[in-house]
Amino acid sequence: MSNDLHSMSRRDLEKLRNDVDKTLATVVDRERKAALDAAERAAAEHGFKLSELYDTSVGRGTKIKQKSPAKYRNPENGDQTWSGRGRKPGWIRDAESAGRNISDFLI
Repeated sequence: MSNDLHSMSRRDLEKLRNDVDKTLATVVDRERKAALDAAERAAAEHGFKLSELYDTSVGRGTKIKQKSPAKYRNPENGDQTWSGRGRKPGWIRDAESAGRNISDFLI
């Protein structure tokens, strides 16, 4: 199929683009299904189901972010802690402005 795109009208070009998008979506679906079938066959050859080989509780591209452990604790309120990363909390800034050393709050 050879099209001289420069001689086509805008309406014809838009129709062609829509047709290409629809066909491309069908091809991608067909290739995805073929890849899934191949992966299922490969897993079955080793005695597994494909669903047994990956953790479905974690989404694709999702990273599990661990919270940094606390390094500092407010002696006046034990619920207030800070990992030492990011902005200093107000209770640390207040204590430093009062002349206290940050090492006084180490856990």
